[in-house]
Amino acid sequence: MPPRYFTLEEATGLLPRLTEILVEMRARRREPDRLRREFAEATARAAGDGHLLERELAEKRSAISDLARQITELGSELKDMDEGLVDFHALREGGDVYLCWRLGEERIAFWHDLETGFAGHQPL
Repeated sequence: MPPRYFTLEEATGLLPRLTEILVEMRARRREPDRLRREFAEATARAAGDGHLLERELAEKRSAISDLARQITELGSELKDMDEGLVDFHALREGGDVYLCWRLGEERIAFWHDLETGFAGHQPL
């Protein structure tokens, strides 16, 4: 499936929704870590407790995957969940590039080549 190309305005219009999704992902990301600790403790105590925690852990992971899928369905690409990095395919001076944005930034202010990644980002 070919990538969706965004104008700066189109990508900017998605920032409020992406912010909601990424904030929720970060909150949910901490839950599996807590559940893993509980799972290890419960497994040491009794096998029965571990099965319930294992199922809950799978549900939490599924919820995070669903949120990542929502980002993809918007046409953007989640590059780093912990950093909240999202890229948007765009055309710049006739070539394919990514507009890049990080959770917490007020606007999209950078772009980078497809090959360089965020480390090669440049101001718009």
